[in-house]
Amino acid sequence: MTDITKYKSNNKTRFLAEDFERLQREEDEIKELAESDPTMKELGDEDIARIESQKVELIRQMDEILKVDEAEDEYPNEIIMEVRAGAGGDEAALFAHELATMYKGYAVKEGWGWNTVHEAETDGGGYKEASFEIRGRDVYKKMRFETGIHRVQRVPATEKNGRVHTSTASVAVLPIRKHSKVEVKESDLLIETSRSGGAGGQNVNKVETAVRMVHKPTGIDVRCTSERSQLKNKEKALSILTAKIEEKQREEESAKYADDRKGQIGTGNRSEKIRTYNILQDRITDHRIKESWHNLPNIMLGNIDEIIDTLQEKSKTGFESSGEDED
Repeated sequence: MTDITKYKSNNKTRFLAEDFERLQREEDEIKELAESDPTMKELGDEDIARIESQKVELIRQMDEILKVDEAEDEYPNEIIMEVRAGAGGDEAALFAHELATMYKGYAVKEGWGWNTVHEAETDGGGYKEASFEIRGRDVYKKMRFETGIHRVQRVPATEKNGRVHTSTASVAVLPIRKHSKVEVKESDLLIETSRSGGAGGQNVNKVETAVRMVHKPTGIDVRCTSERSQLKNKEKALSILTAKIEEKQREEESAKYADDRKGQIGTGNRSEKIRTYNILQDRITDHRIKESWHNLPNIMLGNIDEIIDTLQEKSKTGFESSGEDED
């Protein structure tokens, strides 16, 4: 007898599993009837053949649903992208903002949904830090290699002597999985609420809707201000926190086997320098695959398709290209 426990435990296949059980009971009843009345055997055999065919089809449908579910769990269609200014003061904050704008432009091209979860801006219009929710088909599959340190080399507008400055910003891509393996205990959480900042809306600065959530065992800190209600911000903050804990565990696991991953495209750690944007030479270089692209103004508008596609292709083999790296 087919074990359908895994189908019954999944919301998407539960109804089909119940239909399978109904057919199983019907089949058992026909077999009992045929045993008690031999004249019914021929008719019973026909009914059993029909039922068996229906059961096979149900199993096929349920397996297909679970297969899609597993693929979505590995490459979910929802991510949180965090962008933070690194070394370089105001110039780093401006670069962090430019990176966020670049990714937003790419998300629009891909037809993905983009929502600001939290942003902390500088007086100069840059980002100290910001996080965004991005939803859409293949979003994690395409964006997963953006995690790491991004570096810009250029002459700032405020630089009088024409010296080239180097600034950094970090990007983290966190997949939001439907079936997380991480269990977050309520007793491990520190939750603070405050009034949302920003212009417009009667709700702003009057009701404490903004949420800060801290996971005490790891010290991971999440802020969410995007929703209008405190409850929804708490739910989203918990979802992001769970993803960050899961990502931290993955990074720690990857570090243990770093030597075995030398031929792969990075470890996915946010401390790894992955890319340099050289404004004067109009060149962007990805250090993991040692390849460069030009026309930076166009790239910064969100036209990063070629970069994303190249990383996708290289990830299939793990081999590095023969291009030249830059210091």
